[in-house]
Amino acid sequence: MVSLPDGTLVPAIGQGTWFLGESPLTGKQEVQAIRAGIDAGMILIDTAEMYGNGKSEELIGNAIQGYDRDRLFLVSKVYPHHAGKKNIWKSCKESLRRLNTDYLDLYLLHWRGSIPLTETVECMEQLKEEGLIRRWGVSNFDTADMEELWQIPKGKNCSVNQVLYHMASRGIEYDLLPWMRSHKIPLMAYCPLAQAGDLKGGLLESPCLNQIAKAHGCSVFQVLLAFVIRGGDVIAIPRTGKKEHALDNARSIAVKLTEEELAEIDRIFPAPKEKVYLDIV
Repeated sequence: MVSLPDGTLVPAIGQGTWFLGESPLTGKQEVQAIRAGIDAGMILIDTAEMYGNGKSEELIGNAIQGYDRDRLFLVSKVYPHHAGKKNIWKSCKESLRRLNTDYLDLYLLHWRGSIPLTETVECMEQLKEEGLIRRWGVSNFDTADMEELWQIPKGKNCSVNQVLYHMASRGIEYDLLPWMRSHKIPLMAYCPLAQAGDLKGGLLESPCLNQIAKAHGCSVFQVLLAFVIRGGDVIAIPRTGKKEHALDNARSIAVKLTEEELAEIDRIFPAPKEKVYLDIV
């Protein structure tokens, strides 16, 4: 489990839903995958108004019917151009309607836009006061963005920063992740499986990773997730539309990499020794 700044504990592995809900041909299968994930303990589900123009949220709203809402942790994200006084209430309420719920556990600014951060923070705080969201955070913020946020009144109420992070994209380890840790703000990793290896050629075929997977009796995907969450303060949100893959993801929590294995991973997939700007997909 990972502790949020307010003490709330959430699973280290949740469920991403980017690209889910976009085809009626796969909707039933995707609902089954989400439900299997929930049943396996992956109760944190991440989405955004951008995903499929709301269809991902609708899919989740369908999938969570019959579950105890208070046991779930629902995350959605607002477009930057909606993250101000003019549109954020409409966006938030539309997300709630599609998700078939009356509150979000976490609401994120999807990325920085032209609306001042001060205004967005004010809006987020008011959404909290009105009970529409429990907490808020940001996404795709680099170190300088987080430092700027910290200077804004109530900017320190940020609960999480969601960025791309996987074994072959370790740029955040140079300065952003240390900054997050020093301020006790957990990081949420999207694409922790490098989109099933598509973002980095050769990742799944790596002899090193396959040897580690064999030693643990698990899949390479599970090794990738175990690596991302190894520090205890990173939440991984792998996305899948298949039940068997969801269960595979959930079992990753039991994979504990040894110091020798981590050293070998560092040799094959080293962290950068200088500033690398955020990967954004």
